[in-house]
Amino acid sequence: MRFSALTLFAGACAAASLPAIKVKGNAFYNSESGDRFYIRGVDYQPGGSSNLTDPLGDAEICGRDIPYFQELGLNTIRVYSVDNTLDHSECMEKLADAGIYLILDLNTPDASLSRHDPGCSYNAVYLNEVFSTVDEFANYTNVLGFFAANELVNNEATLDTAPYIKAVVRDTKKYISARNYRQIPVGYSAADVSSLRKELADYLNCGNDSNARIDMLGVNDYSWCGSSSFTTSGYSEKVKMYTGYSVPIFLSEYGCNQVPGSRPFTEVKSIYSTQMSSVFSGGLVYQYTEDSSKYGLVQVESDTSVETLTDFDNLREELNSTEDPTGTAGASTSNSISSCPTNWNFSITVPTAPDGLAKLLKNGATGGNGFDASTQESCGDDAYYVSSTVKTSSTQSSNHSTAVSSSSSKATSTSSARATSSSSSTSKAIAAQLKTHGFTAVLTFIAAVFFY
Repeated sequence: MRFSALTLFAGACAAASLPAIKVKGNAFYNSESGDRFYIRGVDYQPGGSSNLTDPLGDAEICGRDIPYFQELGLNTIRVYSVDNTLDHSECMEKLADAGIYLILDLNTPDASLSRHDPGCSYNAVYLNEVFSTVDEFANYTNVLGFFAANELVNNEATLDTAPYIKAVVRDTKKYISARNYRQIPVGYSAADVSSLRKELADYLNCGNDSNARIDMLGVNDYSWCGSSSFTTSGYSEKVKMYTGYSVPIFLSEYGCNQVPGSRPFTEVKSIYSTQMSSVFSGGLVYQYTEDSSKYGLVQVESDTSVETLTDFDNLREELNSTEDPTGTAGASTSNSISSCPTNWNFSITVPTAPDGLAKLLKNGATGGNGFDASTQESCGDDAYYVSSTVKTSSTQSSNHSTAVSSSSSKATSTSSARATSSSSSTSKAIAAQLKTHGFTAVLTFIAAVFFY
């Protein structure tokens, strides 16, 4: 017992770390060097929808893939779903050793906001799952940021879910502050819906409550196909449209596959150029592993081996031959927050927090249920809850009633929960004591482990 506790304590103290990435104005910066940071990344969820797997909870899987991330020259990965009952320290340390940051979606397929009934799915049981994931990752300095939701708004009929995105952003930022974690950016990953791009972005960045405003905006954009161009793809118009936006914007998914053969990734030269750097801060290619959607860079052969595809070779060539712009490259620290929309036919007021949030903020989350979590109908008797949002448009209401998919990610199936080992729990507790109370409290905690 004594050896185990001391070993875990030493591991917690010796964990590899990277300088935290901070938001300043509409760009990211390295907190130590002060250099501007551009996201060079991939979206990473081996297993996809048919076999949902937490790649950061299995050191064999992440250890298999990190050398390929390095070969591509990546500094960031995005993961859509993790099992918050697992220990992620080994993979997070491996990523840090490789100079790689993480953007993490906080939802799982059945613990996420629902387009069908956002009011019911926004509840304290759901927030406990979100906050448990925050607890698991907040102490790693190579966590670049969290996404509160992914493509929850995917057409005009689901626009009325936007206030709930702001509610989760608000509650998550309050939790991060209440638990004395560092200031970790919390944002949203948006579908590229042409009629909603600007007004949704503005709404998520408007209002007097800074906690309810996003810290970063990801855009899932597949408009550059094959050997397109900055103008033909529509990139030029998007730069104009988002000019003046006050928080960082980046491509949270890119890489159109509507081309014969492999993807050439010619957009890389524009993404990391002064044509876009005043507004955009890089992007993440969708996606690392091949599946039926045919967006993969590698084909997984086993838990220990992959075969790289031509897309991998093309992306490596483009990224490795493209440098980031120098200096601040047009980034701004003086842009104002956006104006809230005035023409939406439903209330834009951010929902009141569910019963139970105050207790979570005071005492912390009680631990999550991993991929077994199912929270979308856990509204219970919360006083705040009103089931259906009333709209003035009967057409939109009809469309809305059929939109039943969740906001979690492209990964939509569940997997069995993993049990947290006692050593993992002890390690987390030591790290939490060190973070919150300092070295003396940790020694007291270890003594308790030894003698009680």
